[in-house]
Amino acid sequence: MTKPYDPEGEGARMSFDGAMSYGDYLQLDKVLNAQAPISKAHDELLFIIQHQTSELWMRLAVHELTAAREALQGADMRPAFKMLSRVSRIFEQLNGAWDVLRTMTPSDYTTFRSSLGQSSGFQSYQYRQIEFILGNRNRAMIRPHAHRPDLAELLEAELDRPSLYDVALRALHASIPLPETVLRRDLALPHADDAAVVAAWTEVYRHPEQHWALYELAEKLVDLEDYFRRWRFNHVTTVERVIGFKRGTGGTGGVSYLKRMLEVELFPELWHLRTGL
Repeated sequence: MTKPYDPEGEGARMSFDGAMSYGDYLQLDKVLNAQAPISKAHDELLFIIQHQTSELWMRLAVHELTAAREALQGADMRPAFKMLSRVSRIFEQLNGAWDVLRTMTPSDYTTFRSSLGQSSGFQSYQYRQIEFILGNRNRAMIRPHAHRPDLAELLEAELDRPSLYDVALRALHASIPLPETVLRRDLALPHADDAAVVAAWTEVYRHPEQHWALYELAEKLVDLEDYFRRWRFNHVTTVERVIGFKRGTGGTGGVSYLKRMLEVELFPELWHLRTGL
């Protein structure tokens, strides 16, 4: 009889008394015991894991976007490009997650929806932080976090910082001057489409060999917004498929609210310039 394979014979460590194991490093006891369904519905675990894993990916997105914004303000902006590419891939992962959630039918969801109370993804502070970093800024969106002063303070602080696109525009300004109205705008408000910015980015696209770093930055930003838009669209489609046009558990209009978000442009000039090239 063939002796069973024992990986220890090839050097694999099999005893972890007093040593850090895989589960220890990842703190899997905490992670895998963080799911606490309230109902007895089979699909509630899917719903919880979908949203918890999304929050983990968003945590990484915040980490990468924050680092990218800092890198764009340095002497060499190129390290930011990898970080921005990574965020695009993160949103690709988040897009794929909707495919799993869409296996939950309306009948499945109604078996535990009442257990959610008024909790809603609308209240995700990390998602709001990502939107603020990307430039979709609205102080009213901090109010759902007023009961958590630490989170409200975190989001308020973000409104005092330049958005990722503000930093990109300052990098653009270093090569192609922009109006003071663009450079000294109220940071707490979203950036408004500006003809001078369209003209500056158009110059980059017409002569990429002269502005290669800015050209690459522009495409990284377009990639990011592309994946972000897809995530929003998939969100709308999933919600409509599961609850139709019911109001969201957090009190929003549900699908109507999400469709309004589809109209938001994060980096408007980078899209508008294409018509005139």
